Amino acid sequence: MAAQRIWRKSSYSTANGSGDCVEVSLAHNALVRDTKNASGDALAFSTSAWRALLNWL
Repeated sequence: MAAQRIWRKSSYSTANGSGDCVEVSLAHNALVRDTKNASGDALAFSTSAWRALLNWL
């Protein structure tokens, strides 16, 4: 499922110079994964939960 999605890297990815970053894929839900382990698990957020998180930030 996650492999066929379009992933975007966080705009904060290079801020600390370490290369530590996350990617997000927005489709029917939001998936967030670690770029160093792209084939690993991803956090899944419903659309309403993703919006609530962004509003909180």
